[in-house]
Amino acid sequence: MVVTEQDFDFVRLLVCDQAGIVLDAGKQYLVEARLGPLAKRHGLASITALLDRVRGARDLALRQEVVEAMTTNETTFFRDFEPFEALRKHVVPSLMAARAATRELRFWYGASSTGQEPYSVVMMLAEHFPALASWNVQHVATDINLDVLKRAREGRYTQSEINRGLPATYLVKYFEKQGLEWQLKPAVRERVRFEPINLVKPWPPLGAFDVVMLRNVMIYFDVPSKREILGRIRRVLRADGYFFLGGAESPLGLDDHFHRMPYDRAGCYCLGEASGTAQRGAA
Repeated sequence: MVVTEQDFDFVRLLVCDQAGIVLDAGKQYLVEARLGPLAKRHGLASITALLDRVRGARDLALRQEVVEAMTTNETTFFRDFEPFEALRKHVVPSLMAARAATRELRFWYGASSTGQEPYSVVMMLAEHFPALASWNVQHVATDINLDVLKRAREGRYTQSEINRGLPATYLVKYFEKQGLEWQLKPAVRERVRFEPINLVKPWPPLGAFDVVMLRNVMIYFDVPSKREILGRIRRVLRADGYFFLGGAESPLGLDDHFHRMPYDRAGCYCLGEASGTAQRGAA
């Protein structure tokens, strides 16, 4: 299905307004690839017919489907590796020492897609920090896309998804074969609470977090949205907490309250002055 210039401009404005996503000029092919199948599922002959139902708030549910279709849901188990090494070697040991009295930890994974990132952390903690089994450790994972949240809750993955980053020892220990797919065992799935959140709209009450992982999503937002999100992150991140961005992302020039931790290519930041980061980095 072909997208017209008028329809492309409408989609660009819609996804920017509803999700803060910047759709660059020349990305008509992406709209065609994402919205063509959606139009067919609704029995519509063209993308124009699909968008005509959305214009003027005529079909709010379909509007949400269009926005969700235009979001990117790329993720893998243990994606980029270095952030998980930083968690294992530095962040979690530091936090366990700091939280020894309360024995509580809270993680938030924004834009968690189909769940590989939070599940990777849960498995890593089970492998390397058995003492946390007696702690109150909460994992909250959120995404704008309701379909991927449903998949994430099921914890069911194809062989190709399993092959992308999951160590064989983890597959044997934490997954069960379900037909042609693999499903995480309940003990892992039950550790993560998946909820819908649109990062550029008002957030529900979340509480405070020790670790916030918002990796590989900020690159899609416009500058005002990035600044707003980083400001909100500061309000939910504990003063001695840790914030992870993707390798191609940085708060530099957007929010000077975040300081990079000296963990190689981990994209890890904390709040406070540079002297504080050095002290914590040595922990």
